[in-house]
Amino acid sequence: MKTNVSLRPYNSFGFDAVAKQFAEINAISDLQALIQSGALQHQKTLILSGGNNILFQSEVFDGIVVYINTKGIEILREDGNDVVVRAQAGEDWPDFVRFCVGKGWHGVENLALIPGKVGAAPVQNIGAYGIELKDSFLQCEAMELTTGETKAFTKEDCRFGYRESVFKNELKGKFVITSVDFLLKKEAPLHLEYGNIKAYLEQNGIENPTLQQLHDAICAIRDAKLPDVKQIGSAGSFFKNPVIERAQFEALQKDYPTMPHYDEPNGMVKVPAGWLIEQAGWKGWRDEHVGVYDKQALVLVHYGGGKGHDIVELARRIQDSVEEKFGIRISPEVNFV
Repeated sequence: MKTNVSLRPYNSFGFDAVAKQFAEINAISDLQALIQSGALQHQKTLILSGGNNILFQSEVFDGIVVYINTKGIEILREDGNDVVVRAQAGEDWPDFVRFCVGKGWHGVENLALIPGKVGAAPVQNIGAYGIELKDSFLQCEAMELTTGETKAFTKEDCRFGYRESVFKNELKGKFVITSVDFLLKKEAPLHLEYGNIKAYLEQNGIENPTLQQLHDAICAIRDAKLPDVKQIGSAGSFFKNPVIERAQFEALQKDYPTMPHYDEPNGMVKVPAGWLIEQAGWKGWRDEHVGVYDKQALVLVHYGGGKGHDIVELARRIQDSVEEKFGIRISPEVNFV
């Protein structure tokens, strides 16, 4: 256990918050010992994974930060076209995706280059380019923070939604995910419909992409529109894409005929938050310390020297502006701490 640890290396925004106490977990036994010591009782606890979806609002976290850094990937079962793979929570997510693609296993390739760690992926039900984590999720194991007991959670148990899970709601702060099992396929159709994947492939003369080519294409697309967090602090996509009633969308479409949208199974319509923010005039806006990325309006950035509350205030102004223009209230995807 360490005290007064800077969290700057542990959050992708690069805010220099300080943890009163800090424990790094490199093995499941470390976590069990920490729980059994009673250190997590009667004080605020933050489970920190990659720190890529966290916004520290204040300069001091007055509690204990538990940093999950466990490693390991193993094949649990191969059965015909199926492969079941277990990854420890501290594995880097982009590295895990590269590992699976390198083995020729389908299922997570569209989630390439999403920053973070495996253990955080189910909490957020991460998604990109028409795929969500739940699509390849089999189960996860999680440890209860009061007892140290481990429990298996099925897909149904996790109650996945759009950037949602039971771990963000009813069980928030009660369990820490220790490993995740994925059901992957040796052969499966590629998902090329979402975003500008097809346009990129056509521009690069790729007619029938392989699994590796799709992975590389998505990495290139993301690199072109998202900042390198080693250079400019960000949490990637800051806002969720709002899902609205079809009647509201059709009314807006009369004024904005080019409004991009994606039909949802329940008759609702998803509208890209980045498009709304750009139309409201925020793309490329900046002040001294924070701003909106000039290549992707969905990304709020920290140029250095700022505080968490600067991003909080900017996000509120953007929300108000979009709501005034479109009548849509966009919600943060990032977790405020």
